[in-house]
Parts: sequence; structure tokens; C-alpha cells
Amino acid sequence: MAGFEISRRKVLAGSAFLLASTALPSIGWTQAKKGGRLVVAADSEPRNLNPAIVASNGVFFVASKVIEPLAEASFDGEGGLAPRLATSWEGSDDGLWVTFKLREGVTWHDGQPFSSADVAFSALNVWKPLQNLGRVVFKNLEAVETPDTNTAVFKFSKPTPLQLIKNALPALTSVVPKHVYDGKDIAENPANNAPIGTGPFKFAEHKAGEYYRLTRNEKYWGEGEPALDEIIYRVLPDRAAAAGALEAEEIQLAAFSAVPLADLERISKVPGIKVITEGYEALTYQLVVEINHRRKELADLKVRQAIAHAIDRDFVVKTIFLGYAKPATGIVPQNDKQFYTPDVAQYGFDVAKANALLDEAGYPKKDDGKRFALKLLPAPYFNETKQFGDYLRQALAAVGIDAEIVNNDSAAHQKAVYTEHAFDIAIAPPVFRGDPAISTTILVQSGIPDGVPFSNQGGYKNDEIDGLIAKAAETLDPAARIELYKEFQKKVAAELPLINAAEWGFITVARDTVKNVSNNPRWAVSNWADTYVET
Repeated sequence: MAGFEISRRKVLAGSAFLLASTALPSIGWTQAKKGGRLVVAADSEPRNLNPAIVASNGVFFVASKVIEPLAEASFDGEGGLAPRLATSWEGSDDGLWVTFKLREGVTWHDGQPFSSADVAFSALNVWKPLQNLGRVVFKNLEAVETPDTNTAVFKFSKPTPLQLIKNALPALTSVVPKHVYDGKDIAENPANNAPIGTGPFKFAEHKAGEYYRLTRNEKYWGEGEPALDEIIYRVLPDRAAAAGALEAEEIQLAAFSAVPLADLERISKVPGIKVITEGYEALTYQLVVEINHRRKELADLKVRQAIAHAIDRDFVVKTIFLGYAKPATGIVPQNDKQFYTPDVAQYGFDVAKANALLDEAGYPKKDDGKRFALKLLPAPYFNETKQFGDYLRQALAAVGIDAEIVNNDSAAHQKAVYTEHAFDIAIAPPVFRGDPAISTTILVQSGIPDGVPFSNQGGYKNDEIDGLIAKAAETLDPAARIELYKEFQKKVAAELPLINAAEWGFITVARDTVKNVSNNPRWAVSNWADTYVET
């Protein structure tokens, strides 16, 4: 393949792995001011690269450059949005229709024209029935009318807030080509792992365990875009090696805190490297204690309150996150400007109060100082979730609760918690995606089917909370909907179906030659059309 040279690399001093092999591309820093190759660290290889099916950051990180949504998040766009495949959107007064005007002159990477038929197919055949998050947002979508090739009219069977639809556009509306998927098994389509999109970059190849390669879309609709010629995602599953790879100029950028927090202070002082905290404002992660309410002790509110008081959130932020986080105040993060309220019950660190609550609940300490035992399952996805599991075990021991840690890989953890309910408490990192109806209410709503990740699999049921969720789902007035979600936050904080401990965004570390980094609230999972490498 032209321009894709093969070379062998040496082992970085102090690294425990080979950063490159004979199959990986050599990297030279001879790019023009705009263009060239951007080499990025990737710590995972998603099984499915179709974000229309799997709306997750691991998928978006690669696929968002190839497959585009109707709109993207923006720091300064109207309503916090920037047009992509849709240029405008308008809802009817009764909440039953949303009309999208679509961008003209767009082609798929295989040369076929993009049209409203692709949007209708994606919405009805992928987002609504198959997508992990779209099943909630588009559950009442009954039809998509296409009066012309550049208009798509979404028809809902029940009033659906335009506020919700707009908030969902960046993460939940990746459009796939109808001509590639129609009439075939969507879940098993080969295009899920070799995606065809309309984005600024084309999918070129994936070599398992080594790299993904994207190349410039010469026919992209954005004038003068993309600025880069090529993006290489180097698969580096050992996060501890990312800092060394940056210093050795093996890679130019590491997003999603691929450089461990403990390395940031040192690497920030290395000439030519910058540490960037912006660009994750719409991707707030939350450190949550999930609770199995089937367990008699945990079904008692006083016990849940005691656990909340046993957690020193300031210590967690300073020690586990090294200050790159905030203590959580509730189920909606503090940086959300639309819905967040601080007017909720708080549970300050208070060991004496925790002990008193456990005594009141009827669980006194036995002769060995223990009250009862719990099975604790920390999510294995991040170092921070695993470290918090160790901390929580100690914090619970201080109030007489004996927590046994059970560590699993990702598949076993998800099966144990979300399918088999084989846990007492678990540590999870759910993401807040700009609207409580998107990946947040599902954490506490009853009736969620078994097997749905990051959902209420603890058996919790509260009619008032379910009622607030249901009412907000059909409330069209944005101000009234916000007030309902403020009441929702208050009720969740009072009843503690789960316990929020901290909230954090990620960190990007890049060579200072990489320009236009972190210039939107979802930058790491946006299209990078204006990003370039400067010599």
C-alpha cells in the first residue's frame, strides 16, 4: 500500500512491551503544516465498530471519524449543537413530529448518494430496535416520512420532548447506509467492523492487536476538510506505556486518560508535550456504588445511608483521582448546565453517624467487630474503579461491614452484575450524556430487562421515581421538564437506590504539534475534521 512503510521498532527503555512490530507503520515527522499522519494510542479493540448499534466511547473513538451523526456537540453552537448530516431540526407543538432538513451533496464512502432514506432506515431498523441507548430515546418512534431526499420527518406515537431529541443527536444518531444493510442481518453485517460512512475519514484496515488505519475522504462535504491525510490508532492496551510512547515520539496523542494520572505531573514538564483537560464536558463519567436491593440489609435505607456516610469523597478525589475529579453530589453531575441542582440530600463523611445508623437498623457489631458480610464487585474498566473497590472495602470495614472483593474481567463482571445479579454491591462508571433520559434514569428505573449493562439490575423499585421518569418522558415544555428532573434528583438522593461518589472527565496528552485538539465537548469522539499536525 502506498505510503504505508514497514519497520521494526525497538523496545522503549523502561517499557514492558514492544511498542511497534514489523507490521506497524513507520512514523516520520515531515508533514506539511496541515495534513500528514496522526498516530494515536488506543487501549481497546471494540468487537463492533458501528456506533449506530453500540453507542459507547470505545466505539466512537475510532468510528466517529468515519460514521457521522445528525449533529455534534458544540461549545458555541445554537443549543450546544453543530450541524452534521442534518442542517436544522424543528419539533411540532404536540411533540409528535420532528422534521430534519438534511445536508445536500453528501456521498457515502462507496460513492452512493446519502439521502433521507438512510436516516429513516437507521432510525427504524437500528437506533430503535438495536442500539443500547436508542431503545429508550426512540421507543415511541413509529415512522419516518421522507417527502424528499433531503427531509426526514420523525413521527412519534406519544409526545416526545424536542429537548430530549436534541440532546440525543450527538451520541445516538449515527447514520448508516441503507444500501449496505437493507435485507441483511444488521447485527452480523461485515460493515460493522469495516464501516462505510460519510465522514471525513474512510476506514482502511484493522490489524488485530496492532492498529486501525483511517485515510482521508477526498470527497468529504466539509470544505477544505479533513486536514489530516491519515489517522493510525496504535493498540496499546498497557496504559502505563502511553507516556513513554509519547516521549519517544512513537505516538502523538493519547486520549481518554490513556496516560495514567500518576504520570501527568511529570509528563506535563516534558518539552513538546501538553496535558489537556478540556474536550470531555459532554462525557462526564460517574463513580457509582450499585446496590442489590434483593439483599435484606441493603434494602434498608438506613444501611444505604450508613454506607454513603462511610465514604470520604474528598479522599477519593485527592488520592485515587489525584485531584482530576470532583466529589459527587447526586445522580446528575455538577457540570451539566441544563438539569443539575445542588438542592439534594448530602451524606458527608461521618464514621460515627454511619455506625449509629447501622446500630439503629438492627445490625450491631459482633464480638469480632463485624456486622455482616457483602460481596463487592469493582468494574474492571479503569484503574480508578478498581482502586475505589479497594478503598471501599476498607471504608466499610471501618464501620463493621466485611466486604469481599470479587475481581472479574469485563465479560464476567457484566454477566455477574447485569444478568445473574450475583453481587451485593458493585462499582460502576456510567456516563452522563447531556440528558437524564439518556443513560441516567435507567440506573434507577424499575422493570429493566436482565442483561442491560449500566442499568438498574439491583431490583430497586420506587413508584414515585418511576412516575417522575415517565412524566418527564412526555413533558414537552423544557422548563417544566427540567423541574421534573430536579425533583427526580432530590428523590434519588433521599432514597439512595445507588450512591454517587465522584465524577470525572478524562485527560488528553498530546505533542504540541497536534492542533485543534479538544475544541468541542465530545472532542475525542467527534470527527477530527479540522485537526492537523504541524511541523
